[in-house]
Amino acid sequence: MATSGEELKSLLSSATLVVVGGLVGATGRLAERVIIGRELSPADYGEVSIGLALLTFVTTLSLVGFTQGVPRYLSRYESDEERRGVWVSGIVFAGLIGVVVGAAVFASAGFLTENLLDEADSVRLIQLFAVAVPFVVGMQIGVGAIRGHENTIYKTYVQDLLYPVGRIVLVFALLSAGYGIVVVGYAYLAAAIAAFVLSHVLLSRLMSLRGPFETHTREMLRFSAPLVISTVMSTMLTQTDTLMLGYFRASEEAGLYSAAYTLGTGMLVVLSAFGFLYLPLASRLDSGGQRDELGTIYQTTTKWVYIVTFPAFLTFVAFPRDVLRITFGASYEPAALALIVVSVGFFLSAAVGRNRETLSALGETNYILVGNVAGFVFNFLVNLVLIPQYGMEGAAFTSAASMAIMHAVVCGILKLRFDISPLSSESVRTFVLLPLALIPPALVLSNWVSLSMLTLLPFLVVTGLLGIAVVAVGGALQEEDLIVVEFVEEQVGVRIPLVRRYFSA
Repeated sequence: MATSGEELKSLLSSATLVVVGGLVGATGRLAERVIIGRELSPADYGEVSIGLALLTFVTTLSLVGFTQGVPRYLSRYESDEERRGVWVSGIVFAGLIGVVVGAAVFASAGFLTENLLDEADSVRLIQLFAVAVPFVVGMQIGVGAIRGHENTIYKTYVQDLLYPVGRIVLVFALLSAGYGIVVVGYAYLAAAIAAFVLSHVLLSRLMSLRGPFETHTREMLRFSAPLVISTVMSTMLTQTDTLMLGYFRASEEAGLYSAAYTLGTGMLVVLSAFGFLYLPLASRLDSGGQRDELGTIYQTTTKWVYIVTFPAFLTFVAFPRDVLRITFGASYEPAALALIVVSVGFFLSAAVGRNRETLSALGETNYILVGNVAGFVFNFLVNLVLIPQYGMEGAAFTSAASMAIMHAVVCGILKLRFDISPLSSESVRTFVLLPLALIPPALVLSNWVSLSMLTLLPFLVVTGLLGIAVVAVGGALQEEDLIVVEFVEEQVGVRIPLVRRYFSA
């Protein structure tokens, strides 16, 4: 308990900064999508969403799994030469692939526009995204190396502040000036170049980028190779819906679905905050033979991610039309059912915690590949049937079901091979109590009350406080959770009264 408690406090301290940065970054990304959605029609927003799905896919392909390989090996090596070699391997391999893939997308922009998009002007948008690919890849490698040093503040500067905020400023200024969808491409390109430069300027403060280096390329490739297919499958799992909607249906429907999907991804902010340092920390615990501590940290963080994420899930399920109207505008309200369905999938992803990073820390990347392939194959095949007939609602169902399949595979492998599970008896109680206690009254309330821009945030806060009260009174708190409470008390400088009576030893 002492060792895991110290590691958990370290993770919480780092996660606090990353949560703040993650909230800024996630809010920025949402604000960016909201600005685009409000300034453009749902059809034009669909064009942009399809283009961004392509950018995400080709960037993930170009990174060849090094986003996890670089931080994993940097955290295991001590000498400057070896750490520099890890960065060199990532920047050279991924950078070259990014250039090649970006050039291929640029050359095929006309073909992609003809088959996926509705407007001829979208060719220029795709070409700008293609030019941005190498810079996005380089930025991700730089952030991965920063992650390997377990530095949260530099990551926040690059990934959560400069990159999204820079895009927002450019997108808002250019769209307000009356320019069309192509400005989104210029914004992404400019922000990617700036973030690439800043990530390496900050990385140079953590280690010298010049000097001799000792690579472990073959070892890194053995680790990262399964992640190439695995991460591509994972990305396709999140982007296939939008691309297939663009192929089978009109861009307008892809735009409506993208609005719902963007809101759903917001539930992963807290999970992402823990994830930044979770991989190197878990890898260090595994290399030191401390798997019991690893399991304890995995269970505790998973439980609190569930608790903190639940208010957003409840709001999306009970008030989907209100949320879409407040964020994107009344023209996006037809995506209400899709928002409910994708919210189930994203909440499930948050509820199982950092299961794939746990497998990565244990060196079992092949099993991540199995889970991602299973989810993607299901997603692609079922979408072929449901999207032509049911449109965005079919895509939403397939997406949620695919996430469930993927996480079931990964969690099953963790349990069977390593006896590691995201659940304890208190976690199970938490997972059951919160929905039973809060969802029914929220659904009843939604028949009488509508949320507005002024009441949305207070509703989330009140729901969160009620959720913590339900967990405490229901006897779902355990000894490890006291670390979380003590951490909060340290941050606010106030001792929380009465709470300790609800902890089980």
